[in-house]
Amino acid sequence: MMSFSELSYSIFERATNDYHVADHVDTPICNPYEIKSIEYYLYLKNWIDAVQWHLEDIIRNPAIDPVEALALKRRIDASNQDRTDLVELIDSYFLEKYRDVPVRADATINTESPAWAVDRLSILVLKIFHMQREATRPDAGTAHTTEAGKKLAVLSEQKKDLSTALDQLLKDIQEGKKYMKVYKQMKMYNDPSLNPILYGRK
Repeated sequence: MMSFSELSYSIFERATNDYHVADHVDTPICNPYEIKSIEYYLYLKNWIDAVQWHLEDIIRNPAIDPVEALALKRRIDASNQDRTDLVELIDSYFLEKYRDVPVRADATINTESPAWAVDRLSILVLKIFHMQREATRPDAGTAHTTEAGKKLAVLSEQKKDLSTALDQLLKDIQEGKKYMKVYKQMKMYNDPSLNPILYGRK
């Protein structure tokens, strides 16, 4: 049976590859999974990450028009909020899945929730995809491709370690050795009642 990290990684790879067919930030998403399923949310998660990855690239163009840059910054802010909301939704899936598990008296809490580890795995898929491109770029010199190849090896090791840690965390939660306690991110910059620049304008 496929572990959760294997399921996640395979869906993230599919979404990353699908995005790069057109390789454009305005490409409409075509999510192949049943709506509101965990697979649907994982695909959506990586698609949001892929779009934001490229928005971050575009905004770093030193020749970018300032008006365009401001619009992109606001789009990135909105994307960050979508990303956070989706991570919290994925954590809700885990909370529901393990809600009836008896928690041991000596159970401990983890430094991050399962969904934030999933978030890191999604970003890692994108890093590996793009580093693979850099390691095989035909127009790059040997020094560049060699260095990119070394970084790719580190990312691959990180993928193995993160996947193992995620699956172990879920196993510990399932066995009552760990318990989940999810805190909302409470991002303030998008909230007109909490950002003084926004509420100060009234």
